[in-house]
Amino acid sequence: MDEQRVRGGGPPQWWRHGPPWGGEAAPTRWPWRSTLLVTVFVLVGSSFAGHGQPDRVQLDLYARVLLVAGSVLLLWRHRYPVGVAFGTVLAAVLYFGSGYPYGPVFLPVALGCFGAVVAGRRWAAWTALGALWASHLLIAHWLYRWLPPQHDHAMPWGRELAVATWLVAVAAISELARTRRDQWVRERAERAQAARRRADEERLRMARELHDVLAHSISVINVQAGVGLALLDSDPEQARTALTTIKAASKEALGEVRQVLDSLRAPGDAPRAPAPGLDRLPELVQQAASAGLTVEVQGTPPRLPPGTDLAAFRVVQEALTNVVRHSGSRHARVHVEHDPRELRLRVDDDGPATGTDAGGSGNGLAGMRERAAALGGTIEAGPRPDGGFRVLAVLPLKVTPKEDDR
Repeated sequence: MDEQRVRGGGPPQWWRHGPPWGGEAAPTRWPWRSTLLVTVFVLVGSSFAGHGQPDRVQLDLYARVLLVAGSVLLLWRHRYPVGVAFGTVLAAVLYFGSGYPYGPVFLPVALGCFGAVVAGRRWAAWTALGALWASHLLIAHWLYRWLPPQHDHAMPWGRELAVATWLVAVAAISELARTRRDQWVRERAERAQAARRRADEERLRMARELHDVLAHSISVINVQAGVGLALLDSDPEQARTALTTIKAASKEALGEVRQVLDSLRAPGDAPRAPAPGLDRLPELVQQAASAGLTVEVQGTPPRLPPGTDLAAFRVVQEALTNVVRHSGSRHARVHVEHDPRELRLRVDDDGPATGTDAGGSGNGLAGMRERAAALGGTIEAGPRPDGGFRVLAVLPLKVTPKEDDR
């Protein structure tokens, strides 16, 4: 069984595609091969059984019609399970009541009731089996006096117990199959839900990465493009500096976007470049300065886990981007504090808000909160009592990984 299991656990390969007796929806193909096999087996088996029961009525055309009719009904067992269950029982009762020999005539009954139970028609299958047993009792212990063969006698109660045991076994196996099928359907739904959840989380993660990378770089480019246009005629040298800054910012943005896309194309491969962290905080300060923003950094960041380091970098990057785009202040302060349990990042500006969004999507704060929540941290953002705006991020230094979806 170990070879049949998927790496990392889970059901066997044959079970992952569903039990062999059907799925949630009715199959589109007719089960004519299995029905033909059952029909041939019932006809041949009944002929052999007749030779060993000379006291019973030998098979004739009517008997074979009943045998074929009960078996052919199995063609509709997936589409009309209730009708097939009762139809096979009726054919078996007529066959037995006509005095024909015992044999595989009850096989279509077992398959028909099995299909009804698996399809969820439990009470119909149990009723059909109960009707078969009641009819057998009547025929074997009362009506045999008036039915063929002549001079027949009542069936021994020991044999009747064997018949009852066979019927209970059919019902028990059917219920077990139904339970396994329901379990498979539930597991398949859970796997599909987990896959959708993982896809949603991955899509949100990529959206955050692209937003943070592009929003910051494009904000710098937007500011420098405005400076270059304003000074193109009056101060060509300053305009050249602005164009140089635009080139550097766009090159860096392209590199980070390429890194994100590479992780999309080959999610299992190691990244070609390390993910950014707070060790690149001086680069953020320099980029903000090229956009006309003076940034004062207080505190030294500690050594952080990769996920926390990336989230902290993106939080500071997005907060400074928002200052460039939304604040009238050209000065911002970044405070870095930590203790053994958590990292605290605070980004302040003196305002006031400009009311412009520079083409932003408004998803920056939502992305920061999602990053913090994924690590078990929090983000608070809002106006300060003395004016300006504040972003406060609290990130745990020890991240408890989420339990993997099964």
